[in-house]
Amino acid sequence: MPSPSTSTSYFCHESSYIDANVDIGSGTKIWHFCHILPNTRIGQNCSLGQNVVLGPDVIVGNGCKIQNNVSIYKGVTLEDDVFCGPSCVFTNVLTPRANVSRAGEFLDTRVKKGASIGANATIVCGNEIGEYSLIAAGSVITKPVKPHALMAGVPAKQIGWVSHSGEILDETLTCPKTGEVYEIDGGQLKKC
Repeated sequence: MPSPSTSTSYFCHESSYIDANVDIGSGTKIWHFCHILPNTRIGQNCSLGQNVVLGPDVIVGNGCKIQNNVSIYKGVTLEDDVFCGPSCVFTNVLTPRANVSRAGEFLDTRVKKGASIGANATIVCGNEIGEYSLIAAGSVITKPVKPHALMAGVPAKQIGWVSHSGEILDETLTCPKTGEVYEIDGGQLKKC
């Protein structure tokens, strides 16, 4: 059975495990076969799909959606409203070996507010994923990602820009969903 947290206003499926020293925000839902390791903080109104592993020492912001089969280990921080697609991967060491301890070599990875990571994408540790960026399914991120960048490929390259609401922008830099207009200033996308 899951152990209690500082909050009881979240849902946890009976098949999931929550270790000691975990803080879970109200409105969060933890579905089947998940494991939340010690010293992990999960914000409010998050959704953890089937077979998600978080921790130890992981921070997940408010409003995050972590789909099935995602493991987020020490060194990874998700800011608010981050989407992690099914089976996306976060690494934490650049040169792993089964017979060599690399625990002291973990590199931090930060996924900034509103970013989306597609299914089966891989995020190599030590990189920052910019606000409201979109990582295409199956991509491999090997370098920092600019805010609002649309990244695709192996290794991933920027192929365009996305709006605050995640819509791909054409040459007019106008969001087809909201009508918001953007401009490129110093290599960065900004709202006008």
